[in-house]
Amino acid sequence: MSKKSHKPRQEPETIGLPCVGVESHAHLDSEEFADDLEELLDRAEASGISHIVQVFLSHRAYLDGRHLFEGRNVSFLLGTHPNDADQLDDAELDAMREAFKADPRLVGVGEIGLDFYWDDMPRDLQERAFIRQLELARELEKPVVIHSRDSNPEAIAILEKHGFRDFPVLWHCFGADVETAERLLANGWHISIPGPITYRKTEETQAAVARIPLDRLLLETDCPYLAPEPWRGKRNHPALIAFTARRVAEIKGIAAEDLWRIAGENARRFFGIR
Repeated sequence: MSKKSHKPRQEPETIGLPCVGVESHAHLDSEEFADDLEELLDRAEASGISHIVQVFLSHRAYLDGRHLFEGRNVSFLLGTHPNDADQLDDAELDAMREAFKADPRLVGVGEIGLDFYWDDMPRDLQERAFIRQLELARELEKPVVIHSRDSNPEAIAILEKHGFRDFPVLWHCFGADVETAERLLANGWHISIPGPITYRKTEETQAAVARIPLDRLLLETDCPYLAPEPWRGKRNHPALIAFTARRVAEIKGIAAEDLWRIAGENARRFFGIR
């Protein structure tokens, strides 16, 4: 009996996208990248990525990891994740504030928000940390990048209540439906699409992506998580965003190169990246 043959997975470099794209959300300081970060940054460029937005989830992580990106076209986000809400005290906020004032590579407050998927962080602490960081973003006049898991109505309500309509807000890792997308868009916010848009059973999200105006749409990996097809289940890394771009372009009915360029321009404009 013959063994079943497996077709090799396509490499992102072979898609041939021009070097104008932006990876808007990566966690490259994760230990998963400790052994080959430089190689992966080179592969990202070879796959059409001209800029990466790296996320640091604490001031300590920022101090420990910023040196990894010297000489690279990488900007930073800094924020306390809702799962770490109990770590956001006055000292952490003050340290974040001073970092933003000192480092022009820090282009946004994030990822911040609510996460009700897990039960180990009280919701009141999450909400307090979220609001305090929203206040910091307003003070610094920096964009906000939102994490919301099983908490979209609550997170949206907090943003609306605290006057963030038409503020530069980016909904990170969007995986919801048309109704949610329309509410985000009605508030003037941007939406970032991750790798799961390439999965088969995401019809609701695909329908939502079809409705998102091109000038409000960004792309991301959220690596090392959520690798797109044909690399689903493997470690995600920035170069693989090319597959996400190709699928979003199919949904939007435009050429992948055009979608890639537009999403990159949106990210540069949103974060003030030159």
